[in-house]
Formats: sequence, structure tokens, C-alpha cells
Amino acid sequence: MDNITKTNLPILFERFSEVFAEQKDALIALDSKVGDSDLGLTMAKGFAAATAAVSALEDASVETQLKTAGVAIARAAPSTMGTLMATGFMRGSAAVKDCEMLGTVQLADFWVAFRDGVAQRGRVQVGDKTVVDVLHPIAETMIKQAESGAALTEALHIAYASASEALEATKDLVAQHGKAAAFQEKTRGIQDAGSTVAVILIKAMADFVSEL
Repeated sequence: MDNITKTNLPILFERFSEVFAEQKDALIALDSKVGDSDLGLTMAKGFAAATAAVSALEDASVETQLKTAGVAIARAAPSTMGTLMATGFMRGSAAVKDCEMLGTVQLADFWVAFRDGVAQRGRVQVGDKTVVDVLHPIAETMIKQAESGAALTEALHIAYASASEALEATKDLVAQHGKAAAFQEKTRGIQDAGSTVAVILIKAMADFVSEL
């Protein structure tokens, strides 16, 4: 299947929850280098809550499910990253209002809104060594794939490849926001933890669609 429907969205969130539970310790270890060491717990808790909230809905629209997930993350994980993820999903849900399913075009709109919402809420830009450094190439790649008429599976895997390259590039950046900013040059050479979350998301989505 080359799209995500309202029927399999709850299953996608289950996948997100499983992946972040698996990556919890790795994210904690990465975040402990220049952060608060709570990123792994935040993401695991947030996506577990999102999964429960979405699963509790009955025949809800795509928009409602994505918005519900965002609200659940905000409530369960009211930290900086939790708030940014919540904002991303809520902004993304508005971008696909009235969509019956999510194909390449619709997910391009979703990721653009997700990126822009996070950038605005966090008051960050590309180059600040934040999650936006990976969300930006994801969004831009999805736009190009939509314009070229690419199938969703192909588009998402190409977006994942772009995200992975961008994540590697964050090692050369110096953190400008949050607790990490206090470390300045010490953050150079370290992969950005927030950007890692974005890569996990796009990979999980790509893998999920490949299995539909």
C-alpha cells in the first residue's frame, strides 16, 4: 500500500512507541553528554501516551488522530523536546485537514508544517544544532519527491537518507540553544540528540510504510 490511512495510523503510533522504548537508553546516553539525560525517558513516555490516546479513538479522522497524539505528548512529556514534538504533530495535523489518507503529497505538507511549527515554537533555525537541522531536509526532500510524483515508500526512504546525512553533519555544529549551549565548543563532534529523534521518526515511518 502506498499511503497511510486512518485505519493504520494507530499501528504507526504503536511502532513509534516501540522504537522509542527500544532507543530509550541510547538517547539517554547521547543526551547525557551535553544535556539533561532525560531525552530517552521523555520520548518513550510521550509516544507511549500518544499511542494510548490514538488507540482509544473510534473511527477518527487522520487529522484528529495526529492532533490527539500531539496533545497526549504535550501532557505526558512537558519538557522542551516533548513540547516541540507535540507542536510538530499538532501543526502537521492541521496541514492534512480533510485528508482521507497520507500519500507523498500529503506527508510533504505534514513534514513542512511539522518543521515550521517546531522552528517557530523553539525559535531556532537551521544551523543551531537542534532537531530542525534534520527536520528541514526531511521536509525539503519530501517536497521534491512529491513534485516528482514519487511513490510514498521511495519518498520516505530517500527522506530518511537525507535525514541521516544531516544528522552526521550536526557533529560539526556548535549548540546554540538549551543546556547544550552552555558547553559551546564541547558540543562540536557530538551528534545532536534532538536531531537523532527526528531520524528515528522518519526511519520508523519509512519502515512501516514498506511493510504495508
